[in-house]
Amino acid sequence: MLRSLFLIFLWVHGIVAQKPAVASPKWSTLSGNEPLVIARGGYSGLFPEGSPDAITLARDISILFCNLQLSKDGGAFCITGSTLDNATTIEFFDPKVSTYNINGKDVKGHFSVDYNSEQIGMNVSVIQAIFSRPSAYDGLDPILNLDSLLSTKNPPRFWLNVQNAAFYQEMGVKVEDIVLDLLNSYRIEFLSASDMGFLKSLSQKSNNTKVVFQLLDAKDVEPSTKKPYESIIKDIATIKSFASGIIVPKDYIWPIKADKYLGLPTTVVADAHKSGLEVYASGFANDFFASYSYNYDPTAEYLQFFDNGDCVDGVVTDFPSTASNAIFCFSQNNTLPKKGPTLVISNNGASGIYPGSSDLAYKQAIDDGADIIDCSVQMTRDGIAFCSNSSDLGPDTNAMTKFMSRSSKVPDIQPKSGIFSFDLSWSEIQKLIPHIVKNGDFQRNPANKSSGKLITLQEFLELAKTKAVPGVLVNIQNAAYLASKKGLDIVDAVSSALKNATLDKQQVLVQSDDSSVLSKFKDNPSYKRVMFLSEKIGSVPKKTAEEIKKYADAVNVPKTSVIEVYASYLYRLTDVVKELKDANLTVFVRTLKNEYTSLAFDYWSDPNIEIATYIQTAMVDGVVTDFPGTSSRFVRSPCSDINNEFAILPARPGDLLKTIPAQDQPQAQAPLPPLQVANVVDPPLPPVSDASKSKPAETRPADDATPADDATAAADGPAASAATAELANCGLSAVAILVLATLLHRN
Repeated sequence: MLRSLFLIFLWVHGIVAQKPAVASPKWSTLSGNEPLVIARGGYSGLFPEGSPDAITLARDISILFCNLQLSKDGGAFCITGSTLDNATTIEFFDPKVSTYNINGKDVKGHFSVDYNSEQIGMNVSVIQAIFSRPSAYDGLDPILNLDSLLSTKNPPRFWLNVQNAAFYQEMGVKVEDIVLDLLNSYRIEFLSASDMGFLKSLSQKSNNTKVVFQLLDAKDVEPSTKKPYESIIKDIATIKSFASGIIVPKDYIWPIKADKYLGLPTTVVADAHKSGLEVYASGFANDFFASYSYNYDPTAEYLQFFDNGDCVDGVVTDFPSTASNAIFCFSQNNTLPKKGPTLVISNNGASGIYPGSSDLAYKQAIDDGADIIDCSVQMTRDGIAFCSNSSDLGPDTNAMTKFMSRSSKVPDIQPKSGIFSFDLSWSEIQKLIPHIVKNGDFQRNPANKSSGKLITLQEFLELAKTKAVPGVLVNIQNAAYLASKKGLDIVDAVSSALKNATLDKQQVLVQSDDSSVLSKFKDNPSYKRVMFLSEKIGSVPKKTAEEIKKYADAVNVPKTSVIEVYASYLYRLTDVVKELKDANLTVFVRTLKNEYTSLAFDYWSDPNIEIATYIQTAMVDGVVTDFPGTSSRFVRSPCSDINNEFAILPARPGDLLKTIPAQDQPQAQAPLPPLQVANVVDPPLPPVSDASKSKPAETRPADDATPADDATAAADGPAASAATAELANCGLSAVAILVLATLLHRN
């Protein structure tokens, strides 16, 4: 029932079924071979656990991991957990629930042991157990029956994990006999269980099947010894007496501290390897939060278990392709001698790791291998050019608490109120603390939420020159407003800074959404001009592309203008990139992020697949990203080359959407609007006004200013925008109102 899944299956088959042409490196696993990829229920990160599509998608890159549940007549089914509730439609078949004591804990729900095989097989279907995963495939397939799967001519490699053996024995189900029958009837490579007594009874009867002891959470109690697993893990010799390996939750190896950062590694892997035990780590999933140390990059987590000390012998995962790619594409510093042509461009530096536009964000982006670091230039009221994502400093700094009374509304820039840089002096802005901006509900690197400082454009350029960054991108915003209303010439400020920096060895990109700004740089052929398109578009008519070419050499477009997304599925590839390239324009796409909520289902919650898709399918020339380290690692991997025998291949827009049942298919979407000439051609820049004529006789000091600061502020110019000052959106606190009243009375 692959429902047009054949192409997807071929992609994954091409990704990891083949070994690299070069000899494989020596691994620090017990065997010296690469770690095994073990897929829980198949590709359960996308399809329901144990469904035919999940098994097919994972079979050539992994071993199928089956969490065994038994019916009262001995039927063997694969579903994770003590009950059927989380991952099946059992409640629709039987609304009544039961409560049983399992290993000292009362568990409420629907238990497989309360039904016979026919009842389960004929009436219960699998669903996606994780709410953030696709629900379109729910209820389409029955629970996986082991006999049906393993009796086929070409069954997958198989790992049988027996859950709650003691419970089934108490319920009168002869679990040992059932498992032995399965071992004798089918090729089962691995047998595991969390019950030592059960495994000991089978260890001498398992023939060629490897016996692996599963340790559950540290405080859980092992049923036969009544000891917590954290105690049992210390007795490696006893485990070795009946098992060839252990399977442990991943935090047994790399503990997570209370602050959600990685702690120091344990010696579990080293100790087990010394005793001749293999170690398998479980609990991997691209869409589970693990630790802030990984910056939402699932590959980084796998590499932590592969490249630091003794390598685990395998990982149990819901996303086997990501694990396999980590092994063959990224592990052991697997990089090309020279990267491909696609540029990695930072978005306010490494803004996913440090506060955007801070010195630390830029240093991180450089360390992470960004080809181009970027500075969105803002102006202070005293004419200092500095780097910040927006002229409104409220969202990215603590400006709202320090300068609340300076809030104003500037309709020319944004509809809501803000604390604008051109209303503050550089000495005031230097006192601000930059903040990391969350991606939706996802907190980013909270330990460094307020680290770093804002820097001037001059300091930014000096950093790029000192660190020999290949290139810089300088983004110019609000030039017309600054010139006409504030008397600030941002174009001249940028031109002078670039000239004084003498970036002879760096590529310089000047970006703006204003064609008149870009025209100011046309006489300097050493600069590459980039037009920033803020709105989503579906096409670029030839006339519009030719008009853009008059002002720019490159275009920066939103990623959803290149590949349309509908209901978290890739909908279609537009012609935007092709149409721009036909006009000999370079194309950059923005903004790529690591968090799985920013990724379409087609990317399997893996940012590497999104990167591959924009580079290999959309053929963009550069990616703008909050996490330049992720993109840099990809473009420097041999697997980034689509012609390599071993490559990470892209998603194909629309193909996964076609696998959804017809009744659930979305209606055809209207195409995005075309980009018109009027959208890219701006009026000439106004002359720079003499803002000093409108300066008040006495300026209002900063809310926290000292007398010395007051003098500086008075010399610097007006303290508030010419636009109407107003209370902050959320309203001023009582203290702030009193301060404001005092200041007004003083004036």
